[in-house]
Amino acid sequence: MASSLFLTTATTPTSLSFTSSSIFISSHQFNTHKFNFPILPLTTTTTTTSLSVSCKASPIPVLNFSGEKVGESLLDLRSAPPSTARAVVHRAVVTDLQNKRRGTASTLTRGEVRGGGRKPFPQKKTGRARRGSNRTPLRPGGGVIFGPKPRDWSVKINRKEKRLAISTAMASASSSAIVVEDFAAEFAEKPRTREFVAAMKRWGLDPKEKAMFLMTEVAENVRLSSRNIGTLKMHTPRTLNLYDILDADKLVLTQGAVDYLNQRYGVDYLGSDDEDEEEEEEDDYEDDEEGVVDSEEGPDTENSDVVN
Repeated sequence: MASSLFLTTATTPTSLSFTSSSIFISSHQFNTHKFNFPILPLTTTTTTTSLSVSCKASPIPVLNFSGEKVGESLLDLRSAPPSTARAVVHRAVVTDLQNKRRGTASTLTRGEVRGGGRKPFPQKKTGRARRGSNRTPLRPGGGVIFGPKPRDWSVKINRKEKRLAISTAMASASSSAIVVEDFAAEFAEKPRTREFVAAMKRWGLDPKEKAMFLMTEVAENVRLSSRNIGTLKMHTPRTLNLYDILDADKLVLTQGAVDYLNQRYGVDYLGSDDEDEEEEEEDDYEDDEEGVVDSEEGPDTENSDVVN
């Protein structure tokens, strides 16, 4: 019996709506699961079908220092379409990890190893294989064949693409995020790690799970209270990075951090030249810290005693 295949004909634009938590899963399941996106119907028409993607802002509970819910906050961020979300985030993560590499690994070839000028034994009448140098790569202490040499591992990514990757990751992590009120005043007298762990438990956080705190400003006593917790990372907008967002199991935000994210990575963000200049200054600052940026003028060879 012959089987027949029925195809549905789409005559109206198709709209796909999804919540931000459906883009990505948790970090420890990132490489072992596949995403289940809605299957669009097959069309036999040759006309172009428009696909509109909208990301709904998910409400996040606001907790006080005692762990009681005092309200809700909205995190309305721009997200990449489901078809390209994973590729955009993956490219940004690879870029961050590549740019962290110093590229200072170096080995010596047989021409750079010390010694080996004298022939170890005569060419003939010894019964042994001929040998011209003790520093050959085939002998212990010799040079290295195709070993690593200093190189630049850095790769570039578009500024808008990097911003979209961060906003997409933050939107996907909003399902496991909470908003807490500013608690810097609770540690104004002195740092107390035990009290900080107790507050985390009241907020529903497990100290054994990875958590990332995003605050507009980290007080000194708050930093000292949390620095001995190995699974916790404190970040400000200046130190926010994509890898820690994906690596965290829980995300804790302050109301100021929520306002910053909505303003910087929100749907209505248009960008400005001042913010682009700030990003360039931050990149230059990071390069200066890692020693990547070299001086334009070399050392004074006349007054230098270094022999190259």
